[in-house]
Formats: sequence, structure tokens, C-alpha cells
Amino acid sequence: MANTWGSVFRVTTFGESHGPMVGAVIDGLPARFGLKESDLQPQLDRRRPGQSDLTTPRQETDTVQIISGVEKGMTLGSPVTLVIRNRDTRPEDYGEMRSAPRPSHADFTYMAKYGVLASSGGGRASARETAARVAAGAVAEKFLRERFGIEIVAWVQSVGEIVAPDPDVLKLTRQKVDKTLVRCPDKAAAESMATLIRAVRDDGDSVGGVVMCVCRNVPAGWGDPIFDKLSGSLAGAMMSIPATRGFDFGLGFGSTRLRGSVHNDAFVKKGKTLGTRTNNSGGLQGGISNGEPILFRVAFKPPATIGQAQSTADWDGSACQLKARGRHDPCVVPRAVPVVEAMAALVLADAAMRAASQQ
Repeated sequence: MANTWGSVFRVTTFGESHGPMVGAVIDGLPARFGLKESDLQPQLDRRRPGQSDLTTPRQETDTVQIISGVEKGMTLGSPVTLVIRNRDTRPEDYGEMRSAPRPSHADFTYMAKYGVLASSGGGRASARETAARVAAGAVAEKFLRERFGIEIVAWVQSVGEIVAPDPDVLKLTRQKVDKTLVRCPDKAAAESMATLIRAVRDDGDSVGGVVMCVCRNVPAGWGDPIFDKLSGSLAGAMMSIPATRGFDFGLGFGSTRLRGSVHNDAFVKKGKTLGTRTNNSGGLQGGISNGEPILFRVAFKPPATIGQAQSTADWDGSACQLKARGRHDPCVVPRAVPVVEAMAALVLADAAMRAASQQ
């Protein structure tokens, strides 16, 4: 089972949804780098469950502890281990569901691959695992912010058929994003999205959406032109998040409707270097950053666990009705925002260290 991301800045996550803890081990972080738990907790607070009536009612504080690699607030150069203890576990909620694989969950595919399932919840396939990513991503983000001035901001662009107008990505802040429960900076669209999420929740159903992200102040020249394209690394990282169904950057699929004369980003002088007049490429050309803001989108499907009984088959192939228990989000995108930011930070931190090693 592959549980490690990165080649120089490496992160390994561990733990199951209803086990004692989830966590991450970070290898490659430089020594003498200031790091304390309070640097990481704000992002975990944004991801934690139970923060509003739009999310799962599971109550977890997601309090992070640094248990190795840091002494007196400074990294030692050795692996940094982060743990987040699970407090509100209810494995008994999953007893009835062990007789049949849940529709659109990873139960069937995990059994086909490993021949065993976690005794409760989704195990490693559960979105609970993303708490460890957010903790590690907060470390990567602090490194990027202090060394390069990089800013990463994600927000909810759409829920179901409701699409918000694009914000000014050069000025957007997390404070503006967090002013609404949905984490959409457009108030009117956010209110409609919240109404829709509550409606599908009350129907025992679920709904999907799209998270958009901007990474500002990324230097030109990060990424490689063939198999380690920065665009490809971002795509792989985002598609590793549970419930993802699509990734694009810049104009993405919209670029297929344009001619080259319209889509091409002309170069202009910006200060002491070149930049582009437009940013249809989303800050990435030839798989390498070009110094413009990196823009991408991640599509999330409706959560597979719903409150309605579904016709399916048990492990023996006999038809049955399965109604899920447990506590789950009717829409994942409000809590996916810090997860997307975390994965972007992990990719960029690794790219930064790879670029430094190639100079």
C-alpha cells in the first residue's frame, strides 16, 4: 500500500478512521526550522468535523501533537512525526454494513486487493485520513511562506448546479473564504449552496461540487518537462484526495473551445523579468511554473454514504437493501478546502527542494 508522497520532501500518513489515531511522518524538512503545534492547528480547525450543520456531526477536536523531530521549537533534521488522536469513534455503527459492500465505497475494491477490510468505517479509504495530510501540509505551507512568500488559497466554486462568480484571485484571502459556512467568498452563491446542502441532507442524500485553488508567488522554473511535470504532480496529489473526480488547471477543458490566437498568453515585461499578459495557462507551461499565479480546480463527487436505503448485493451476491449508519458529510467541499490547500503545499514544497537540488 503506497502511503508516501514526495521525493525530497516526503510525507507518509498512517492510521484508520475509527482507530486510536491518524498521523504523518515528514522526512526532508531542514534542520533549525521553527515549528510548533500552534503553527499547524488553524488548518486542522478548518478541516475538522462537526464545525457546522453542513458537515458530519462527528465531534473531533483534531488536536495535533508533534512527537518527534522538534526540540525547543526547532526542527532537528530528523523525521517529524505528527499525531491526531481519534476521540469520537463509533465502530458499532458499522456492524450492519459488514455483510455487504457499500455502493460506490472502496469496500469491494479493497477486499479484492487485500482480502481484508478495516473493522469499521472506511479504514484508509476514509476521508478521516486527510486530517494527517492537512497537518503535514501546514508544515509545508509554513516552509513555503517563510522561504518564498508563497500564498495558497482555495475556495468552493460550485455545489451541484450552483456556480459562484470568480473572485479576484490576486486579492482573495482565507479570511474572506471563511466568512461563509460553505467557504465560498460570494455571499449570495454561498447562501444558495448552503440551502441546497441542507435540502439534500434532509432528504438523506448527498451532493458534489468543485474547489478552486490559487497559489501565488511561486517562482518560475519549478517542475520538470517530462514525467515530473508540476501540473502532473498537482493532478496526482489532488486526485489522491477521497471523493475526487476531476482536475484541471488554467482554463482547463474550457481551452478546448478556443483557438490558439485567443488562448495563447503573450509575454510582457514585469519588473526585471518576463510575465504574461493573460493567465490562461494557469501559471504552468510545459509542466513548469512560469511565475504567474497557479490556478486549478478539483471536482468532488457526492459522498457515497447517504441516509437512504439502497438496493445492492451482499458479499455472496444476494440482493439486499443497505441503509448506511454512521456520521457523514452531505457535501464534502466545505471541508475539502483546507485539504486541497494542504496537498498543493506538499507538492510545491517537494518541487522547491527538487529545484534547489538541481541548481
